[in-house]
Amino acid sequence: MNTAHFLVKSDLKFVDKSTYTWQTPSNIALVKYWGKSNPQIPKNASISFTLNNCHTITTIEFDKKEKGDAVEFDLFFEGKQKDAFKPKIAEFFARIQEYCPYIFEYKMIINSENSFPHSSGIASSASGLSAIARCLMSLENELNSELTEEYINKKASFLARLGSGSASRSIEGPMVVWGNHPEIEGSSDLFGVRFPYKVNAVFENYQDAILLVDKGEKQVSSTIGHNLMHDHPYAENRFSQANENLSKISEILQNGDIKAFVSLVESEALTLHAMMMTSNPYFILMKPNTLEIINRIWEYRNENDSNICFTLDAGANVHVLYPEVEKEAVNQFIENELSKYCQKNHYICDTVGFGAKQL
Repeated sequence: MNTAHFLVKSDLKFVDKSTYTWQTPSNIALVKYWGKSNPQIPKNASISFTLNNCHTITTIEFDKKEKGDAVEFDLFFEGKQKDAFKPKIAEFFARIQEYCPYIFEYKMIINSENSFPHSSGIASSASGLSAIARCLMSLENELNSELTEEYINKKASFLARLGSGSASRSIEGPMVVWGNHPEIEGSSDLFGVRFPYKVNAVFENYQDAILLVDKGEKQVSSTIGHNLMHDHPYAENRFSQANENLSKISEILQNGDIKAFVSLVESEALTLHAMMMTSNPYFILMKPNTLEIINRIWEYRNENDSNICFTLDAGANVHVLYPEVEKEAVNQFIENELSKYCQKNHYICDTVGFGAKQL
């Protein structure tokens, strides 16, 4: 399958007005992708847990207008007009115009809100852009009723990817692979696919508590971080390592080796941050409290023979992962011991979810 598959190939039956609302989740990568080429092609494959409680709700009102040369839209975030976000969305529309020519036929009013702090390392671009993509595909489906659900999901992921690479993994769930990988059936650089193999019961309904160490703006944007991999001295070895780790985690998820899961997921998180610390310029994205949390998790795991582990995105916040069977004990540990390392003791209890849903 190539990009031509997502071009609009039939006549569209335009409507005067339509409104769609979608709730799309954030996701947390277990095997990370870090480094890409244009247009938004990953240097290595990745796999993520789709989250449930951390999501974006986006409503787009489409009003038919005279077709023009520019895409017209107003953007509101959490009830307030947000012109600061418009350049990124405008760039997204420029990237997808070939695949969604109908965006020139409508004035769009976009209203969006998050269930979590924006720009704090909980993949707000992933949930936000996947929500816009899903609304666009609802319009396309109304204009062309011949589309299949499989095609709609793939194209939504394809479009979302052109705005934010990780957004390709926020359309479906509970686990999504993005990036072509020889051992993952159906995988592609162009869109995310649900992990295609039966997952061991130990990984069902997995828990993720997000500890909000730093709710402020990220020190460095993901776009800048990815670009730092272009001349990185360890880049090629990292890309190979990630693809090998995806092979390993595929087996782990199927055979239920939770100890191996813990080791691989934590190694992936630390490797991501190692890439940032050895880039030029270099960044240390973890905060002192990030390290305090990691050390406490290691102590708790050893003392209680627990399968708790952590992972990190490109920021200071810590995702605490644990099987459902340990939910009560770990939640107590987080409340009693780890919450003090969070800003205002704030953390979010989340669980693996099943992807986007229309509201």
